Amino acid sequence: MLSAATIAILVAMALALFRALAGPTVFDRILAVNSIATFTMLLIAAVGFLTERPDFLDIALVYALINFIGTIAVQKYFEHGALHHPGLEHEDDMPDAGGPP
Repeated sequence: MLSAATIAILVAMALALFRALAGPTVFDRILAVNSIATFTMLLIAAVGFLTERPDFLDIALVYALINFIGTIAVQKYFEHGALHHPGLEHEDDMPDAGGPP
């Protein structure tokens, strides 16, 4: 049964790859790449259970966190044009965090 789920994940990844290549906008492509990464995480977990290696689940969780952070960074880059705050160019311009000078 789990091998059928693995095949279904691979089919879904192929469909998401098609959307990533044919997406009309950049945001459609980013969403498709995020979906591919999510399916990859599911595939890692399923293969881990098929091979009786439950430690693959830890790898899948780390991959999911990296995928989430990467997607947020790419979305911010395409929305704002930079990953840093646009008004802060120098360290002296940084807001005071309330610590000692």
